[in-house]
Amino acid sequence: MTAASDKADAIDVLVVDDDFMVARVHRAFVERVEPFRVVGTAHTGGQAIEAADELRPDLILLDLYLPDLFGLDVIPRLRTAGHDCDVMVISAATEADNVRGAVRRGVVDYLLKPFDFEDLRLRLERYAAQRGRLLTTVVRGQADVDRVLAGAFAPAPASTLPKGMSVETAGLVERALRAADGTLSATECAALTGVSRVSARRYLEYFHGTGSAEVSLRYGAAGRPERRYGWRA
Repeated sequence: MTAASDKADAIDVLVVDDDFMVARVHRAFVERVEPFRVVGTAHTGGQAIEAADELRPDLILLDLYLPDLFGLDVIPRLRTAGHDCDVMVISAATEADNVRGAVRRGVVDYLLKPFDFEDLRLRLERYAAQRGRLLTTVVRGQADVDRVLAGAFAPAPASTLPKGMSVETAGLVERALRAADGTLSATECAALTGVSRVSARRYLEYFHGTGSAEVSLRYGAAGRPERRYGWRA
């Protein structure tokens, strides 16, 4: 792949946080996830708007508690300036009004601090998949629209896992499903991820329950049909 195609495929990110050290950590997290690339950081609302003018990011990771502007007030200013970049809120703000305000302003996700790398990675990968669907889908009817929108409202595995399930294992199973050429059985998933078949089946059923994976049945010569799982792409 050429340098030009690498640049075309990259998702450019602007990190906005008033704390310089936190911004540095978030930058390091983002740069570990393909195909994301941090093109700049900002520490105030004014700097965020100026950086968006200069850098034209695809995605802004936006803190809410900025020294000059409340983070949600940055979003309409970006739109007024003609920027259609997506915004993911990353904040310690747990107030319901802030969450509702973020939804009304069209944010693609809302991640509470503190969080670890896996929390952000799962959200970035979900965003990248949804963005890809939006860019490539040809709408021929309602089914095409529903398929695209389904990804936008899928729950985040990192925040909704049932008791006894780990983010790390969920990530392994998710990546196996995404990379599969077709569908996987629980036995095949276990072999790919290194977990037991019972554990693989539990995580696969979890993804099916959240709507992230679909199930089909394969009938053999005898016995119960085999359940096979595929990631909803």
